[in-house]
Amino acid sequence: MPVWEERGGAACFPCLFILEEGMMKRIWRRLNEQRSSSMQEEGERQEASAHSSTAGENSGKTKKHISTKEAIRRFRTHALDEKKHADVVRVGVQDALWSDLYHHALTASWAAFTFWAFVSYVLVNLLFAVLYALVPGEVTGPHPLSFLDLFFFSVQTLSTVGYGGMVPSGVAANVIVSFEVLLGMMVNALAAGAVFARIARPRARIIFSNRAVVSDENGVSALCIRIANCRRSLILSVDVEVALSRLIVTHDGHLERRFEPLTLVQAHVPVLRFAFVLAHVVTKTSPLHSCSLQELQAEEAEIIVTVTGTDEAMGQTVFARTAYAFDKVLHNHRFVDIIHTRPSGGLAVDYSRFHDIEAHAPSQD
Repeated sequence: MPVWEERGGAACFPCLFILEEGMMKRIWRRLNEQRSSSMQEEGERQEASAHSSTAGENSGKTKKHISTKEAIRRFRTHALDEKKHADVVRVGVQDALWSDLYHHALTASWAAFTFWAFVSYVLVNLLFAVLYALVPGEVTGPHPLSFLDLFFFSVQTLSTVGYGGMVPSGVAANVIVSFEVLLGMMVNALAAGAVFARIARPRARIIFSNRAVVSDENGVSALCIRIANCRRSLILSVDVEVALSRLIVTHDGHLERRFEPLTLVQAHVPVLRFAFVLAHVVTKTSPLHSCSLQELQAEEAEIIVTVTGTDEAMGQTVFARTAYAFDKVLHNHRFVDIIHTRPSGGLAVDYSRFHDIEAHAPSQD
């Protein structure tokens, strides 16, 4: 039986909540003790040397101790179970807004997309209203035109509505109108394309179970995760990858993210119609076999699941992903059945019980 399962049952998993800060302190205390002797020798050599500024800067970079809070923060930064990454600041990489505008338009939230579209629309019309104001008398109307009238004239021109109440009468005004009409057609086409692309972007309505379970029924220990297709159309040629992600502290104090594949009993599903249970048998060759719960928790270990398939209705490739920290893994549990036969002979899939699990007696083997 794997080391990380020896305590058995769901009762062993509350210990995960008390390991975080204490375990981190012990890890970094041992790391600093191992490096203290080498640091002293290096310091003596530097005192006997000429103490150049360059050497001092390099020494300061390599010998800086990391506090416990900083170590915990770095561990959490590498976590993948959170869906958003707004808490991570990318240093040294510029956000290429204009050269990557289409990607920003697709990935922004609907609230942000609508807000910036409205702001851009108002600013463009204000700009052309100012241009019309610079050529007074060349835009005529039923009464003397104010700046607000020129703004609404720009709105009508940009949208190519042209009610006829205000018309350009001079050469300069007609030139400005020509450029605004051209810009309006381009803006309308690009805006319509961006909205369509956001709506038509392929999304897999694949749901993952809230928890992963470890079942050892029949003497076989297996890590199980349930997925389901929420659409009526099928998802064809589904490929699933499951990996154990761990954050390792190297001997020199650097953090390194390692991914170890967890082989599934069936990693390729020809057709995903309803629900399917992914199973990884924990054998002696499994990365989970020799790991204790304390080690997995200290290394911020996660089980990462990625799903790729083709939507039958749209003919497009769809993706889905999730991650499970080990406080979301229950031992000696299994998923309840959600597919039942109706009295009429048809099948009924109860998605309301998709996340439900039940405990079972541990294996006696």
